[in-house]
Amino acid sequence: MNGRANAELVFHLGRIASGEGLAERMTAAQWAALRYFAQANRFSQTPSAFAAFHATTRGTASQTIKSLETQGYLTRIRSEGDRRSIRLVLTEKARGILANDPFESLVRAADSLPPSVQGHFASALRRMLGQVAQERCKPHFGTCTSCQHLQSDGCSQEGQAPYACGFMSEPLFLEELDGVCINFIEGKPVTVKDPVTGTEPR
Repeated sequence: MNGRANAELVFHLGRIASGEGLAERMTAAQWAALRYFAQANRFSQTPSAFAAFHATTRGTASQTIKSLETQGYLTRIRSEGDRRSIRLVLTEKARGILANDPFESLVRAADSLPPSVQGHFASALRRMLGQVAQERCKPHFGTCTSCQHLQSDGCSQEGQAPYACGFMSEPLFLEELDGVCINFIEGKPVTVKDPVTGTEPR
């Protein structure tokens, strides 16, 4: 198969998995917003970051967010340091319906691939995503575990985070490292381990 055929398959797969039917009476755009805010880290739970991630206008993103707030799926949290800044987080109602997300069929299909194939497939998709983002001058989102900004001293004192974001000068706890971030700059992937137990978190 050539590059165009592969690209068509990726595009078609994404459209099918985005949710044609209005499950839970949600539109495809609303599902996309819920998925985003479910996986975004605290630095990226903003309307502008959501708009950038989905390559849409801030106006369109704002309309989708407003509809989800009205239905009780998103709530706003104001920053303690800057009262003008807000974060958008999922409510328990939203977390409840994500179990019926049409996208889960794509997750199951990906999980069915052999582990060795999953690794190569993920690498190929990240490479494609990075090239397209660069050509279109779009931000390349990613996670802390392969970001140049990730910092760690290899130890953790009680009550303190073992990792930090060098870009934001903010601490990072283990459970935050898999969150999608708009400030991502691709670096060498690292194996994250709990500084107390020395094991990889599940």
